[in-house]
Amino acid sequence: MFEYRKATLKDLETIWDFNIAKNPGDERWVRWKEEYVSQHRDGLAVTFVVICDGEPIGEGTLLISPECGAEKGRLELVDGKTVANVNALRIRKAYEGQGHISKLVKVMEAYAAEAGFERLTIGVDASETRNLGIYLHWGYDKFVLSYEEDG
Repeated sequence: MFEYRKATLKDLETIWDFNIAKNPGDERWVRWKEEYVSQHRDGLAVTFVVICDGEPIGEGTLLISPECGAEKGRLELVDGKTVANVNALRIRKAYEGQGHISKLVKVMEAYAAEAGFERLTIGVDASETRNLGIYLHWGYDKFVLSYEEDG
């Protein structure tokens, strides 16, 4: 049984602890956990989860404030009024290719529309051709800007 919904703080703790455990020694994951949990708690972003048998197995975050660290100051990507950013889409390997992230993105899009956002952006590395194809399929087909991310 799968569920697609807004994350609770407990969901966030669980999914980020899993991410940290899958990336031992990479302190960025510890920093990202703190950043994403606090942004969700403070209303700067909203994380959504895929739940399977009561456990979060996938996630996606809707950045709604230009103060969010991942896209801070890039008003073309998130302006806090009409433009929000779909960010940090991840699902456990065993559940890839089953349509769960597509369903989760639909929930995120509906939430954004209800909150008054008129446009959503999504980022992809040029080498991630599979993800690029998926995003194009979802209708994210306008190039906004190019920049180099940390690490």
